[in-house]
Parts: sequence; C-alpha cells; structure tokens
Amino acid sequence: MSDDAAVLVIVDGANVVGSVPDGWWRDRHGAAVRLRDALVPYATDGLPGLPGPVELVLVVEGAARGVASVAGVRVDSAPGSGDDLIAELAKAAAPERECVVVTADRGLRQRVEAYGARCVGPRTVRPLPPA
Repeated sequence: MSDDAAVLVIVDGANVVGSVPDGWWRDRHGAAVRLRDALVPYATDGLPGLPGPVELVLVVEGAARGVASVAGVRVDSAPGSGDDLIAELAKAAAPERECVVVTADRGLRQRVEAYGARCVGPRTVRPLPPA
C-alpha cells in the first residue's frame, strides 16, 4: 500500500516473535515468516481501535533477515539493529502521518515516541494462544 494517508504501523519483529514462547528460537526465520503471514489481515482490517486500511511494515533482523514481503505487509531487513531501523522509519513518517509502533521494548518506545509515534504492545497483533 502506498497511500500516504494510511496510518503507518511498524512491527518490531524480534520483540513480537519473542513475546510468545512457542519455540521461535529454533527457527527465527520461520518464526518471522509466520508472523508476517499473521499480520496480513491487519493491513485491511486495522488494529484494535485503529480502523484499516493501514500500511504495515515488519522489521526483521539477524537470522530473520531475508524474509520476503507479501501483499499487505512490507518486510524491511535491518542491516544492523532492528531498533535503529524502526526509529528511522518512525522519524521519517513524522509529522506528516500517524505512526504506530508495535513493541514492548521500553527503550525503543521512548525513542519513537519522541518522534510522535504511538506504541502498542505485541498482544495487539499476536494474542496468546488459548491455554
């Protein structure tokens, strides 16, 4: 989606994947692919309290680099720190458009909120599986 009016939602892939202890550490690339695929409906449906469509960007790093984009979810592989790339994306979006960052990382939250981004937690896009 290239509509500049759409809210930009940036997903901290490492943080969101790591929020559910489902064995992701055995296959970080596969976990990022599963997250990417789970994000697709949010592109059109939006997030809780944020109607769609939204522009979704999944930021991956380390062993998860190289995950391909799909319709509805652009995947950006960070050359270094995923947090640095997320902060750059949030800064570039401000102040022209609304930006929401999905992360539980307190340091990253402070960085992107300084640019005017709003933050929501990983459960927004990755609810816990039923017990």
